[in-house]
Amino acid sequence: MQTTKLGSNGSTVTALGVGTWAWGDTLFWAYGKDFGAKDVEGAFKASVDAGVTFFDTAEVYGLGESERLLGKFSKQTSQPIQIATKYFPLPWRWSRSSIVDALTSSLERLQTAQISLYQIHWPLEFILKTKDFMEILADEVKKGRIQSVGVSNYSATQMTIAHQYLSEKGIPLAVNQVPYSLLNKQIEQNEVLAKSQQLGITILAYSPLAQGLLTGKYTPETLKDLQGARRLDARFSPQGLQKLEPLFSTLNDLSEKYDKTPAQISLNWLISQGNVIPIPGAKNANQAKQNAGALGWDLTKEEVELLRQKSN
Repeated sequence: MQTTKLGSNGSTVTALGVGTWAWGDTLFWAYGKDFGAKDVEGAFKASVDAGVTFFDTAEVYGLGESERLLGKFSKQTSQPIQIATKYFPLPWRWSRSSIVDALTSSLERLQTAQISLYQIHWPLEFILKTKDFMEILADEVKKGRIQSVGVSNYSATQMTIAHQYLSEKGIPLAVNQVPYSLLNKQIEQNEVLAKSQQLGITILAYSPLAQGLLTGKYTPETLKDLQGARRLDARFSPQGLQKLEPLFSTLNDLSEKYDKTPAQISLNWLISQGNVIPIPGAKNANQAKQNAGALGWDLTKEEVELLRQKSN
């Protein structure tokens, strides 16, 4: 199984993770309608069976339900599981003790004494300063409750500041979790990717399949059945799909060459960037198995560049 480290000396995790935003989330992902607890349990088991043991969650996903489900499933397997979760600084949680309390609650829901990675979900500086965040989390590393510190949705400048504060405590910033896919390459333009490579910070790429758009399963005929957040995305329209046809055509050609799905090609493209861990969502066992098929092989440099050109 392909593995990588979180940052320069963090936990060793699989080169592909599992995003669990949809687990328990009824608002955006229609949890409880077309999929439920049995389905996401199947996704967990299928991922672990395929050797993918790195799971990313957050306290706000399903208002804690994602963490509760992941904690329950983790207790039912003998395989070591690596878990990342996040603190969201909601407006009424502005004290340093709030971070400590939130971590305690997350650990309780996850039924564990230690997690591989704890991240600040958004850089809401007007609530609590980065210096406060990093000092508290550095203390938690020393206490042993978390192994690595990460941020999420941070700009290159914000990420660098967080890195500097942690370095003063002798701890590297391990991760910046940001959107990254063939259809969202913003971090290549805004210096986040370049700066992360310079500082040895791993990119956790969320929405690596553009909410399923890169799976190839969406056609003008299937758009009428859209649920949740996809209804708000202009790319999920006949006009949006038409604009993406050159990319879809290239993905299909590579799918035939490698006997892989368009989704597996798209995930492998991200892994090929180096120091990038895609964390696609998986709502059922079949999706989890499909995601795992992105590991164990490599696109050529020429194919990586071709996909970049076709997705511009």
